[in-house]
Amino acid sequence: MLDLKLIREETELVRSALLKRMDPADLDLEKIITLDDDRRRLIATMEEKKAQRNKNSKTKPTPEVIARLKEEGDHIRVLEKELSAKEEELQLLVAELPNLPAPDVVSGGKENNEAIYTFGRKPEFSFKFRDHVELATSLKLIDYERAVKMSGSGFWCYTGAGALLEWALLSYFVDFHTQNGYRFLIPPFLLSEDSAYTSGHLPKFRDDLYWTQDKLCLNATSEMMLGNYHRDEILAGGDLPLKYFAYSSCFRREAGSYRQEERGMVRGHQFNKIEMFIFCHPEDSGQMFDELVDNAKQLVEGLGLHFQISKLAAGDCSAAMTKTYDLEIFLPSMDIYKEVSSISNAGDYQARRGQVRFKDPATGQNGFVHTLNASGLATSRLFPAILEQNQQPDGSVIIPRALHKYLPADLRILKSVSGKKK
Repeated sequence: MLDLKLIREETELVRSALLKRMDPADLDLEKIITLDDDRRRLIATMEEKKAQRNKNSKTKPTPEVIARLKEEGDHIRVLEKELSAKEEELQLLVAELPNLPAPDVVSGGKENNEAIYTFGRKPEFSFKFRDHVELATSLKLIDYERAVKMSGSGFWCYTGAGALLEWALLSYFVDFHTQNGYRFLIPPFLLSEDSAYTSGHLPKFRDDLYWTQDKLCLNATSEMMLGNYHRDEILAGGDLPLKYFAYSSCFRREAGSYRQEERGMVRGHQFNKIEMFIFCHPEDSGQMFDELVDNAKQLVEGLGLHFQISKLAAGDCSAAMTKTYDLEIFLPSMDIYKEVSSISNAGDYQARRGQVRFKDPATGQNGFVHTLNASGLATSRLFPAILEQNQQPDGSVIIPRALHKYLPADLRILKSVSGKKK
């Protein structure tokens, strides 16, 4: 959430920044300021009326005084109701505003994204290569048909060697983050409305989430849980930064059925992910962002897969984020790059929503922390990339060496069940 004081005092700066990512027709800061002016006048009037009532209550309780006290009390209740309505409307309008893009983030949508780093070369094949759906099916790694029978389109089921490969990826990530000093959490996968508000998904993106009849939502990303871990807390400044990572299944209403090329595992309703999350002092925000970028890079480089990192334009960043880099894996069958990690800095936007503060040991004052997150990593596109980039002419797939210690020896090269073992 943006600071209302900043909106009032630096209106043109805020407007200019938000126009990098918003349509001018959707931006009305004057309405917010007018509502806040109305709120302030109501508070002043109400305080004046309360002071007058208190003064009258100390006089002799004649019938006239009692009648006047009742009239003043009725007027105060009307003012309180009006104030509550104004505050609710003001809160909603401010909560719907996205974060301010960082100064170095360019305006516009994904057409203005910029590739800033590339690892390896695009794989070239001297044979007719197969896509990940064909490979996963022939190698009996994924059962698409039975998953659809169980849950509908947009789902898949890992089977046999496929389940072991998925678990090997997650184990590889867990070991990496543990060795880097991040604390491992396995949080709940269902979140309250307050938690979804803190992460920035409410109020604007309610329809993108799965909701239960008890008003709990399935997490769309592990960031939603981790950002609430210290909600309504004042952290010791000397303890910052606090670094966590978590495993979760993630659930999205959006799926890829509307795009033929995004079939299989490229876009679905459920996928597995390890998420990194940092609470830090505002002065360390940039350094922590660079650390998360480096962590994500190391993980994919360790798998030997070709990828690029793109710096996102303001309109392509999530609403809560001031800056985002996407680490994008190359999928030969689609001849495009698909995101496997979004590395983002929310500044104090989420911390204001969740009231996550720190006490500065030097000044004794409380301030809002900065929050940062990054996938470390999501598996649903890494899995296809491993199959497609490492496929062989005979339809087998060579598994990256970094995963060997997590797999039985006979699964370091995946071969068709009907093929002969060497």
